[in-house]
Amino acid sequence: MKELTKYAIVTGASSGIGYAFAEQLLKRGYNLLIVSNVPEIEEAAKRLKGLEDERVRGLEVVPLQMDLGQQSSARELYEYTRAHGMEVEVLVNNAGVYHDKDILDDSEGFTSLIMNLHMYTPAMLCYLFGQDMRTRGKGYILNVCSVTAKMAAQRLGTYGGTKAFLAHFTRALHIELRKYGVSVTNVSPGAVDTGLYSISPTLTKIGKCLGIIVSPQTLARRGLFALFHGWAKTTVPTIFWQVLCFIILLIPTGLLRLIRRLGWF
Repeated sequence: MKELTKYAIVTGASSGIGYAFAEQLLKRGYNLLIVSNVPEIEEAAKRLKGLEDERVRGLEVVPLQMDLGQQSSARELYEYTRAHGMEVEVLVNNAGVYHDKDILDDSEGFTSLIMNLHMYTPAMLCYLFGQDMRTRGKGYILNVCSVTAKMAAQRLGTYGGTKAFLAHFTRALHIELRKYGVSVTNVSPGAVDTGLYSISPTLTKIGKCLGIIVSPQTLARRGLFALFHGWAKTTVPTIFWQVLCFIILLIPTGLLRLIRRLGWF
């Protein structure tokens, strides 16, 4: 029987956070299967292969363009790895979409997409690859959640709600699989400098200096540190966002309705 080659999978790896995770896993000695729904995933693979670092010499970087927003995607990705002799030791569920918008103002198609990307596909990837990891007695699963999982507020209902599912799912899976030698970690980012936010470069720079905004590289480094040390969860950045989440949990629903009526958010 052909010996399997160990791989790390990173979804949503064409740029930003996903690319940062892929780069750091490659430097840790993992062959990579990087997945995205955009053709830029091919260019991302070329950049990773071209890294001037002795640690990446001889390692494979396989790009795969796939739409993970479909309910068949998890099974298709799993079967792809089996067909190509890839033993997946690390799974990073990063693919997703960000927005803040009233729930009923979203299209039906987008609502289906975000629910599949943030809930169905990562949960099923955990289910499929997690069974193999449990059998082998070794594996690592990192789910990219969000601090908004604790923010049950207007305009964040769909995004925060789907991330809340993923956070709760990850915690349960961490508890269930720990005794089998499988590490499952929730990394919950606050603001990350990926160009998703409509703020000026000056405010971004200030936010980074204050530790409110972090780079994708910092997020990936801290997330992988937590994963390989067996932590159940880490929030990045830590103090500011933990305090903010605590404060938001104390805001009564009536006050949130008032904020909505005043048009503040």
